[in-house]
Amino acid sequence: MLRWTIIFIIIAIIAGILGFGGIAGAATGFAKIAFFIFLILFVISLLTGKKRV
Repeated sequence: MLRWTIIFIIIAIIAGILGFGGIAGAATGFAKIAFFIFLILFVISLLTGKKRV
């Protein structure tokens, strides 16, 4: 999931440099969504993970 976020951020940066505003905005939006999904899943896995005693 984090890999997809990084890929979309790179696409957004490249598209922004080349002047493709719509593509950059869409890639940034997807990157934000993917990052927040990753963050939520990470927190859930921390809370429900097996704890060793």
